[in-house]
Amino acid sequence: MSYQLGILDQSPVFEGKTATDALQDTIQLVKEAEAWGYSRFWVAEHHHMEQVAGSSPEVLISHLLAHTSSIQIGSGGVMLQHYSPYKVAENFNLLASLAPGRVDLGIGKAPGGLPLSTRALQHGNLKNGNDFNERLTFLRDLIDDSIKNSHPLAGIQALPKPEKKPEIYLLGGSTVSATFAADLGVNFVFAGFLNSDEELLQETVRTYKDNFNEGKCIVALAVLAAPTQQEAEELAKDHKLYILHLHDGRTLTVQSKEQVQAYKSQAEGPFEVEEKAADIIAGTKEFVNGELNRLHETYKIDEFILHTPLRKKEERLRSFQLLSPFQLTKKVESTIY
Repeated sequence: MSYQLGILDQSPVFEGKTATDALQDTIQLVKEAEAWGYSRFWVAEHHHMEQVAGSSPEVLISHLLAHTSSIQIGSGGVMLQHYSPYKVAENFNLLASLAPGRVDLGIGKAPGGLPLSTRALQHGNLKNGNDFNERLTFLRDLIDDSIKNSHPLAGIQALPKPEKKPEIYLLGGSTVSATFAADLGVNFVFAGFLNSDEELLQETVRTYKDNFNEGKCIVALAVLAAPTQQEAEELAKDHKLYILHLHDGRTLTVQSKEQVQAYKSQAEGPFEVEEKAADIIAGTKEFVNGELNRLHETYKIDEFILHTPLRKKEERLRSFQLLSPFQLTKKVESTIY
């Protein structure tokens, strides 16, 4: 297999289970992912959502690092609009000092929640998170220990300083985000699980590589593997996405009607709802692998992060096992020999 695979885990709370159960499932999954040959394991940040337990990726990352020995662990991602870049840099420098060379710092621009939690996170924040580009630039300079003498905080360092600094990844879904990542000299992850438009994927990947070919460009996809094509398609068909078109021109994607209703009760202005089938690559492991091979060869993508938005614990775990890089590699080797 000529590309790498990682996992994005949102720590879903399955029906009849608790947040504690969900986090134990995440611990089990990261151990399995390491044994199955996945290259990295990222955890998400969501707020005020009972369906997922991962509200603080840096805390969860620390625990997962202690339960593994080799797999990259990171955030997918920290929602920087809510936080001090200095504190984020301190957190991840400390994590990188605890587990040298194994920590990824994924940064997202989305709020990670609905209006009420966003207001709670930004309570007392003078700029309300509207200075994202400035924050990410400052964070990059803190991680690189390259604050300019002209900066108002010249001389500041984010300590401890690890032997190997955490790698920064900007998560985005547009050429604008790709260009910004390239200009900053940081890695980029295209959120294909929210938008599977291949023309946009091609344009975004090309934009990033044309401007910063030295950086890593990863594509995050929603995938679901099962023993048969029919079962995979049946499991995937009920998963919907709801795109909220807000009055100020912004859009927000949520994953359930309950989240749409919750947003309605918290919204500060009118919005329209667009329902669509989720963009999931669903099928047998051979089918999914074929699609990943096609995307790799067509768009020169060297790494994918897999997200499986399935509300069934055993079937979800089975999907990741079926797509295990070690299993796929063995399949290729058996074909060759």
